[in-house]
Amino acid sequence: MNIVLLGAPGAGKGTQAARISEKCGVPHISTGDIFRKSVADGTELGREAKRYMDAGELVPDEVVIGIVKERLAEPDCARGFLLDGFPRTVGQADALSGALAETGRELDSVIDIEVDTASLISRLTGRRTCRACGNITNVAGLANEPKACELCGGELYQREDDTVATVTHRLTVYTRQTEPLTDYYRSKGLLRQVDGNRSPDGVFEEISRIIDGC
Repeated sequence: MNIVLLGAPGAGKGTQAARISEKCGVPHISTGDIFRKSVADGTELGREAKRYMDAGELVPDEVVIGIVKERLAEPDCARGFLLDGFPRTVGQADALSGALAETGRELDSVIDIEVDTASLISRLTGRRTCRACGNITNVAGLANEPKACELCGGELYQREDDTVATVTHRLTVYTRQTEPLTDYYRSKGLLRQVDGNRSPDGVFEEISRIIDGC
């Protein structure tokens, strides 16, 4: 099964991606990870991407889709894949469709985990990071906020990325970028929207109905 997973920061994509990957027996492809790996490995496309990054410019879509195509051509993707973090634009979605068509494949489903903005802000601003080991603890909804990491006892702090102002901006940018993409996939009959305001088990139960038979 070939799946694209969408969801705003804080929607719980990481948790659900791991479960989907295990259920369907397909690799979870975080495009941020493969992008960094291509750059680190010094592949031809990785070097091209690094050239743009070093110049402070956006990496062109043709380079990004090239890196994704290389990953999808690897043997572990023969039975399918779960793409997380790509596509981000309608242009990239068109390019992905074309790349899959070249190998006789197509997307089976685009799953969009929807969570209301207030809940997303609460989840993201509730994150505390351990200065010692990097473990993340979420204090949202807790009556007494812990001051020490449960793993190592290190000091917990709130990263600048997790403040209300920064989180609100990130969510605004995500919504602006993603709305055309969800409209695109809705028009193709591929979009499946899932209520992400429930427990992780409840969210996965709904996703499981969508991917039943994978």
